Amino acid sequence: MTLNKFKKTAICFSLLAAFGCTDNFEEINKNPEGATTEQLEQDYNNIKSLFKPAFSRIYISDITWQYQIQQSLQADGWSGYMITPVPFGDTNNYDYALNPGWNGYAWERAYVDIIANLYKVEQRAKGKYDQFYAWSLIVKVVQMQRITDMYGPAVYSKYGAEGSALYDSQKDIYLQMFKDLDFAVTELTKRIDAGESSTFKGTDLSSYDGDYAQWVKYANSLRLRMAMRIVKVDPALAKTEAEKAVNNSIGVLKVNADVMKVKSPVDLNVIDVMSHSWVGLFMGADMQSILGGYQDPRISKYWNTAEITPGQYASIRNGVTYPSGTTYAKFSQTGPRTKTGEVTWMSTAEVYFLRAEGALRGWNMGGTAQEFYEAGIRASFEQNGAEGASSYASDNTKKPLDYVDPLFPENNTPAVSKITVAWGATNEENLEKIITQKWIATYPDGQEAWSEFRRTGYPKLFRIKNNKSGGVISTELGVRRLPFAQSEEASNPAGVASGVTALGGPDNGATRLWWDVDAPNF
Repeated sequence: MTLNKFKKTAICFSLLAAFGCTDNFEEINKNPEGATTEQLEQDYNNIKSLFKPAFSRIYISDITWQYQIQQSLQADGWSGYMITPVPFGDTNNYDYALNPGWNGYAWERAYVDIIANLYKVEQRAKGKYDQFYAWSLIVKVVQMQRITDMYGPAVYSKYGAEGSALYDSQKDIYLQMFKDLDFAVTELTKRIDAGESSTFKGTDLSSYDGDYAQWVKYANSLRLRMAMRIVKVDPALAKTEAEKAVNNSIGVLKVNADVMKVKSPVDLNVIDVMSHSWVGLFMGADMQSILGGYQDPRISKYWNTAEITPGQYASIRNGVTYPSGTTYAKFSQTGPRTKTGEVTWMSTAEVYFLRAEGALRGWNMGGTAQEFYEAGIRASFEQNGAEGASSYASDNTKKPLDYVDPLFPENNTPAVSKITVAWGATNEENLEKIITQKWIATYPDGQEAWSEFRRTGYPKLFRIKNNKSGGVISTELGVRRLPFAQSEEASNPAGVASGVTALGGPDNGATRLWWDVDAPNF
């Protein structure tokens, strides 16, 4: 199997022909549908259409090969979730010889498909239709949190400025994202309190169907996620923002009806296509080690048993030698969880685990750390249609399994974690439990899982066997970020230079992000 199998394509930009001035300019440019600018504004049609791409492109759910390059060949593998065991040659992210042709794609799609449209919303709605501007800020934060957590510095405050688009530091991006959420929550809450009917209906393609209160809950939950992300670099701000999120009058996600999810416009799941139609995506070794060791019933929701080991699961270790594209074709492929076309942007379970960590740190989260930890387990079990959450949460004997490769015993390796599921005795032990359970519940969003692994070191993952980074990336620490996009180096060199300065280190996969502090968790 080669990259051609995955339908490589180039991103091309075309120039439209310029038209000269003419005496009958207004007549030529008249809307053929007969709608005036005033009519378009009255129905918000000049704004609503700009939101549509976000629902399928933030987490690409409509074109499989694009999702593969956006996330599958990076974070989904580095998180330990799943592997594409193909011998890609000398540039393969799985063995840390990072492929620049893949790794700029998430950046490019974010700005072309999402940020450009949201900038138009700002120009057309800010100060005039502020409910739409508020909504655009929430969507912008969703996208930019993912981008800055991949690359670090990025174009944020300077987007749309004349000349070179200079990069903001990741610290400044986070501070601005918190402010953007402030405006959005305040604006939408004001409209809720006034009893205003939603103007988002018919445009909102998420499970929220335009409900202002649900979007406020989601915005607060995003704030909580971002607050926890910065806890090691700015603990005081992290505490302030986390408590602001939880103690907001509308609150955060609390029941599974609050789960933020979006239906694919083509009614398929790109992960399922890669795994089954392409026969090119399989269970990661960490999934089998952790879920198998805990005898976690969610394993049958996430994965199918393997043809090579009938009735049992078989997984693939990251960074081993992949002799051919079909060597591992009889290992465990994805299961029912990715059979639907739904993509989860944030789960209620994740929010409970965030609150558990906050409470563990002594913050006012509205309950105890253990209560939220066990509530997160229950919410994830319920979301996935699994039973036995209570007995699972109290189990103090089962532990992750050693990894065994049914084909190549030289790839075998001992389990790296010794924790059980039941609530423990120390903060560090309980943090590992919280993050491990959050990792299970967050599947299949490898981007968020990879970010939390970088922040905390949990869950403990198997190290790759073959590190081909030439000494740049540590086998122990793994990839810390994506290098800036090659397209930016060609079209915006001054911007890239400003990004490298803000990064404070080389533009490679080993340089830590602002929040990725080399320090203890407590």
